Amino acid sequence: MNRFLDLFLAWLTVEKGLSANTRSAYAADLGRYLDYLERLQRDTPDSIQPSDIAEFLGKERERGLAPRSRARLLSAIRMLHRFLLIERYAVTNPSAIIEAPRPLKKLPTFLSMAEVDRLLGATHGSRSEDIRDRAMLELLYATGLRVSELVNLKQREVNLEIGYLMTIGKGNKERLIPIGAAACHRVADYLEQVRSKQDPEGLQPQLFLSRLGEAMTRQAFWNIIKKRALLAGVRTSISPHTLRHSFATHLLANGADLRSVQIMLGHADLSTTQIYTHVTRERLKQLHRELHPRG
Repeated sequence: MNRFLDLFLAWLTVEKGLSANTRSAYAADLGRYLDYLERLQRDTPDSIQPSDIAEFLGKERERGLAPRSRARLLSAIRMLHRFLLIERYAVTNPSAIIEAPRPLKKLPTFLSMAEVDRLLGATHGSRSEDIRDRAMLELLYATGLRVSELVNLKQREVNLEIGYLMTIGKGNKERLIPIGAAACHRVADYLEQVRSKQDPEGLQPQLFLSRLGEAMTRQAFWNIIKKRALLAGVRTSISPHTLRHSFATHLLANGADLRSVQIMLGHADLSTTQIYTHVTRERLKQLHRELHPRG
């Protein structure tokens, strides 16, 4: 069976255009699978049974492989068997009836409102970086943008007079998001005091620029939020996505309807947004335990 692995990896390159890193991950996952089949003396694709795949995944579970990693492993196995079927090296696909392990849903990490206040407060100062960072963090928390949407946001896509911005999210879908007064004020300060001096001729389309006057990168903003969290004394593990989670959680906790939050976040499926209702329910249970006389 091992001879088919090289053929499969070449097929991934030519037909699927996958990167070298992705091919390496497939090679590592499938190498363990094919070694297991060799021990079972499965010498041809059609000699492999669904029970062989199920037993292999079971052994991987016993080895401590997490559900999400086992699901990825099964995805690689399925793709291999589809390839064997397409290229007529096999007449059956034993992986077709194997169900993927269901990964446990991890509740998103979010900041309390007090922690958000401390984080935003850590940007107070008169330096250009302070004014820019304050505008970026206020806008991120006010709109729930993804970090890629924030750093790619164009000046023309923001209308501070009516308090809206337009962004292009996943799947190339446009969406309009309202901007609160505080964020509008901070962005206006940044445009007037910092950006107009960095790019007086308006050559850069991006709204937020680096210290060198270039477009902000995701990595640079990640460093900014880590630095500001440290200054604020926020102990929660934080990333740019944490403010997106906080935006959604705080809206729902204060009475926003799920459908409106879905539209603002740009989720294609309402079920994706529903995870925030679990966060809110957990918070309610925590408050009840802490504050109710018989909690």
